[in-house]
Amino acid sequence: MAKIHPHPTAETCSDQSSSGRETFTVWMKSLVFHGNGCTVFNSKGHVVFRVDNYQQRCSRKVLLMDSTGNVLFSLNRKKLGMFGCWEGFKWIDSDVRMKRPLFQVRRNRAILSRDNSCQVILGCDKLNRKNDYKIIGFEGKSSLKITDFSGKVLAEATQKQSSEGVGLGDDVLTLMVEANVDQSLIMALVTVYGLINNKL
Repeated sequence: MAKIHPHPTAETCSDQSSSGRETFTVWMKSLVFHGNGCTVFNSKGHVVFRVDNYQQRCSRKVLLMDSTGNVLFSLNRKKLGMFGCWEGFKWIDSDVRMKRPLFQVRRNRAILSRDNSCQVILGCDKLNRKNDYKIIGFEGKSSLKITDFSGKVLAEATQKQSSEGVGLGDDVLTLMVEANVDQSLIMALVTVYGLINNKL
């Protein structure tokens, strides 16, 4: 059986962004036995992010942590009538949560549409459209793109393949994050997208 990543050694990820493009492996599985969540490895094979949900699948509250268990974001589902949204609260020093959400994610509301995209409002400022991101999903595939308001690609996830070109499954992704982009924020958005689509 092909390995998800050849070197699963733990390492703390202190950098939130990089001056160059970074490639990660996202495994939509928790390292905790009988847990739900996902595990993210960097290009060296070290665990850098993880989501461990000890409750039921598709919980209404999920924590994104670094490899040592420090909380980076709490992701909360907010119910609003027929529709809802996910709010992301950034944590400081793993114990102080921002009072206001750093972002909101809403699924495209077009009825009978096959559009799997989501709108991301950073800072929850609905008047400043320049703060908007977009998560673009592809029907029937695990791939996605995250773009800014101008359409510039900030991150892209595709199904990971082995060195022989064999797909490792819908739950194993290669995530490329562009330079100078907050990697923890991107991972929080990827996690929310997985929750919206019942992947976590």
